[in-house]
Amino acid sequence: MKELLLKLFETIGRAYWLEITTEQPECTYYFGPYLSRKEAIAAQAGFLEDLTNEGAQNIEVNLQRCRTPKELTIFDDSESKKTLMPIFSFSH
Repeated sequence: MKELLLKLFETIGRAYWLEITTEQPECTYYFGPYLSRKEAIAAQAGFLEDLTNEGAQNIEVNLQRCRTPKELTIFDDSESKKTLMPIFSFSH
């Protein structure tokens, strides 16, 4: 019954999702869906602990009600693109 209700909430955009952003690395993570605010908040501590243990900094949490995000992890790799070096170099 819970799964059916959760699917309904997702479909109408009323499921709870945790949006967790970090500045270092610059990422946005979505965790969910959850049926209730209480359930989402209870799960939050584990995600924060994992990110902290991985060295993430300046972590912010936003609880929202929405449909399933298109991407569950959004990584801004613009800095890493700047530092990429070609593996092969051809000279004449």
